[in-house]
Amino acid sequence: MTSAGFNVTSSLTLVGFSSLSGHSSLLFFVFLLLYLFVLFSDSLVIYIICSQRALHRPMFAFVASVLLNSVTVSTLTYPKLLSDLLLSGAGLVQVSRTLCLCQGFFVSSLGVSSFMLLSAMAFDRYLSICHPMHYAVLVTPAKVVLMLLLCWMLPFIGGGVTTLLASRLPLCRAQLNRVYCDIYNIVSLSCGGAEAQLSGIYILLFTAVIIFLPAAFVLFSYARILFVCLRCSRSFSSKALQTCLPHLLVFFNYSISVCLDLLLRRLQSNRESDSTVITSILMMLVPTVLNPVVYGLKLKEVFTHVKRLLRCRRDS
Repeated sequence: MTSAGFNVTSSLTLVGFSSLSGHSSLLFFVFLLLYLFVLFSDSLVIYIICSQRALHRPMFAFVASVLLNSVTVSTLTYPKLLSDLLLSGAGLVQVSRTLCLCQGFFVSSLGVSSFMLLSAMAFDRYLSICHPMHYAVLVTPAKVVLMLLLCWMLPFIGGGVTTLLASRLPLCRAQLNRVYCDIYNIVSLSCGGAEAQLSGIYILLFTAVIIFLPAAFVLFSYARILFVCLRCSRSFSSKALQTCLPHLLVFFNYSISVCLDLLLRRLQSNRESDSTVITSILMMLVPTVLNPVVYGLKLKEVFTHVKRLLRCRRDS
């Protein structure tokens, strides 16, 4: 079907699987194990935070929310990836445009939401360490709920607008050099024109406002915390930095993955490349796998309860 001389396609082809076709059986079991690990570890940390009254604090509410996002993204990507690995005999996977847009919407919205949750976490740590006398007044349960709602609602509203704009674009190509869908790459398949330029500008602005501003705020908050720690006693500084370290590790984990992906997109444009496919896989794997490891092992309060729970299960 054509419209105004452009191809209007109802399905897309994920050609990224052509780079993996020779190792599909091995990768299937690797991704399956990783998916089970992510589900178990994330669910375990979330369960511990929800069940332990001592952990019902703002910082742990944000941690549980980040891990909940991780579980949701994994559930939206891993099962589809596993089924595609089994069915991609020729290295090409057909997916409907609607399904691709839906996956792109949720993956991008939840990714941005995690960035905003990390900035809310940095704000919480900043107030706790730099203004401890006013912390209880400034960070009330109602304000924590409000921040959580904003961290979920704003990305979903922005992601909804982006997805709507992308769905209206006529596509001249139908091959995504990826193993999962994202909105940016769908827009890059469009035929150009004013509407495509408008969508591209909106995506850039959305990315700058929703990702780079929270990232700048995170860096500012932890810089202030470091400044305060340098002026305080060694024991206070050690405790404060130990609390902030897991959040910084997760933040840099997300930031490096996103920056690497954006850089490769700009350098390689729409040309097929194994490195682009590998980067897209790493962007999905690394944050989801490392998040529960960092929060489960580096947050002392959580790690103590994890050891206690696993010890009780072993003894029984």
